[in-house]
Amino acid sequence: MKFDGIYTPIVTPYKDDHSIHYDAMEEIVEELLSCGVHGIVIAGTTGEYYTQSQEERLQVMKTCKEAVNGRVPLIIGTGAIRTEDCAFFAEEAAKVGADGILVSTPPYALPTERENALHALTIDRAANLPIMLYNYPGRTGAMMGEEFLDRVGRSANFCAIKESSGDINRIHLLARDYPHIQLCCGMDDQALEFFAWGSNCWVCAGSNFAPEAHIALYQACCVDGDFDKGRRIMSAMMPLMRVLEQGGKFIQCIKHGAKIRGLPAGPPRRPLKPLNKDDKRQLEQVISVMNHTIKLITKEGN
Repeated sequence: MKFDGIYTPIVTPYKDDHSIHYDAMEEIVEELLSCGVHGIVIAGTTGEYYTQSQEERLQVMKTCKEAVNGRVPLIIGTGAIRTEDCAFFAEEAAKVGADGILVSTPPYALPTERENALHALTIDRAANLPIMLYNYPGRTGAMMGEEFLDRVGRSANFCAIKESSGDINRIHLLARDYPHIQLCCGMDDQALEFFAWGSNCWVCAGSNFAPEAHIALYQACCVDGDFDKGRRIMSAMMPLMRVLEQGGKFIQCIKHGAKIRGLPAGPPRRPLKPLNKDDKRQLEQVISVMNHTIKLITKEGN
C-alpha cells in the first residue's frame, strides 16, 4: 500500500462534560474530505487515544469507518502500553475494515530494539494489514533504530514509517538505506526536507484546521516539483510550526485551531487544559497571516 498525500490525524471531539461527541466526529471527517485531504488517521497522538477507554476507542473506529465510507484510506492507531492490548486494537481495526494500522513503540516501557520489533511483529500477525510505523521517541522514549527496522522488514506489511524524531539524519538513513519502507513526514517543521528526500506523504495534525495550506505545500513539492514555490509556502507556515512544536501545547493548539475553523472539536481531556487567552490570540493571528500569505502565493500564475 502507498500512503500518498496529506493524511490528517483527526482530533477526537468532546462535549463540555468530556464525553465523546460522535456526531461531531462525522462532521469533522466530512469537512476534511471536502477540502481534499488524502487520508484519515484515528487513535494517534492528536486523537488523545491514551485518555480513552477500550469501549470508546472501538466506537471511534466504527464511527470514523462509517463516516469515511471508503472515500479515502482510513488508518487506525493501535497504541497502548501492553502488547496484548495493541494486538487487540489491531484485530478490531481489521474487523472494522481499516485500510491500515499505525504501530508505535509502547510508551514508558523503554524496550530494546529486539523487544520492540517482536512487539510490532505480534501486532502485525494480529491484523495482517498494511502498517505505518510511528517513530516518536520524544513521546515513547525509544527509537526505532536499524536493528528494529531490519527485523520488522521481514514482513511486507511494514510498508511506511511516520518519522517524528526530529533528527534530520533519520531522513537520510530511511531514504537511502530503507527505500522499501515509505518515508512519511511526521515532523511538521521538516516537511520541506522530507519532500526533498522523496517523501510524498505527510501526516500532519495542523491539517485539522488548515488543510488548504498543507495541501498547497504537498501540491507544490510532490505533484508540481516546484520547490521554489514550496520554500515560499513553507516559509509562510513556519510561524505556525514554531507555535505547534515548541509551545508545549500541541494538542490544545490543534483543538483551538479546529474551533477557529468552526469545527466542534471541544476541549482536550484531562490532564490537558484549553489554551489561555494570550495563547489563543497568538494562534489565531498566526493562522490568519499564514492562510492569507499562502492564498496569495497559490494564486500567482493562475
